[in-house]
Amino acid sequence: MAPVSFTGNLIWDGIITPENIDGPRKTASLRVPTTDDGPAVHRLISECPPLDENSLYCNLLQCDHFAATTVVAEQDGDLVGCISGYLVPARPDTLFIWQVAVGSAARGQGLALRMLLHLLERPACRAVRFMETSITPDNDASWGLFRKLADSRDAPLTDSDWFDRERHFEGAHDSERLVRIGPFAAAGDSESGHHDDHNDERNTA
Repeated sequence: MAPVSFTGNLIWDGIITPENIDGPRKTASLRVPTTDDGPAVHRLISECPPLDENSLYCNLLQCDHFAATTVVAEQDGDLVGCISGYLVPARPDTLFIWQVAVGSAARGQGLALRMLLHLLERPACRAVRFMETSITPDNDASWGLFRKLADSRDAPLTDSDWFDRERHFEGAHDSERLVRIGPFAAAGDSESGHHDDHNDERNTA
């Protein structure tokens, strides 16, 4: 769930987006996934080492049970990006970003930020006032992406201790900071340009 390193790529435990988040937008289209996308999501993550792979079954669940809070990106007929997330069960006003993957064919177009903003506009996120994720202290690229998201929604970003390297990961993984962005106006209440700017990215099914 959380960024672990930066080696020219933005890398998460389940996230990789080696892109310039300020780069020009290109042609990837965004939509709600279906279970048919599960294998492609699984392949995308497997092609982005050193990401930890989930089982294909997990990716199928992301594309089914969590489809309303998951987005996939297509370009030239190929699945080139995916962000999965979920509404925190005890706090349905909070969207937790679980996995992000951007393939090589879609790098340099700011796709990660587009997908994050797209999710906030989904009907399932109409009541969302906060976004959360986790980031390792040294992952500058991840911090940059989510700070840009916070700036784009004119919302504060805070972070706090969460998963500890020794206590929770038994020394096998760097500690994770819990990042919280918000409060911000939910997309359903917004009258800003965000609605119009992303009209062409929405799922039309």
